[in-house]
Amino acid sequence: MSYQKWFKKHSLKHKNIIKKLQTDDVDKIIEYFSYDNLKVKEPDFCPLFAQNKKCHDIDDLNCYFCGCPFFRFNDNAKILKSRCETDSRFGRKINSNGVVHQDCSFCLLPHKKSFIKKYFDYDWSKVMEKCDETD
Repeated sequence: MSYQKWFKKHSLKHKNIIKKLQTDDVDKIIEYFSYDNLKVKEPDFCPLFAQNKKCHDIDDLNCYFCGCPFFRFNDNAKILKSRCETDSRFGRKINSNGVVHQDCSFCLLPHKKSFIKKYFDYDWSKVMEKCDETD
């Protein structure tokens, strides 16, 4: 699946959850997106839920920013398909068959409640709009 397809599909999942919650309380929304809650109430949100796995091994994992606002991708790029806008020291590049992808698996920042509160928007796609650099 391309980054762009995932992005659009995931944005719709977010939108539907926010609509279903029927609240403007940011703290309640963020709490709803905790890994432990989401895997029970929204089992289709992430394919890892079915395997009882986490993308990051942290106790208080929050899934609101499944995908980071600083992640950049370009599905049309020939070599560099994705990168980190901040060039995080926790990120690394993976070269697979001559194509370079950003590996964010060691960066925990977007899964922390303080980060989520700082960048929160009821519309996930607004916060993430700079991610897609595809022309």
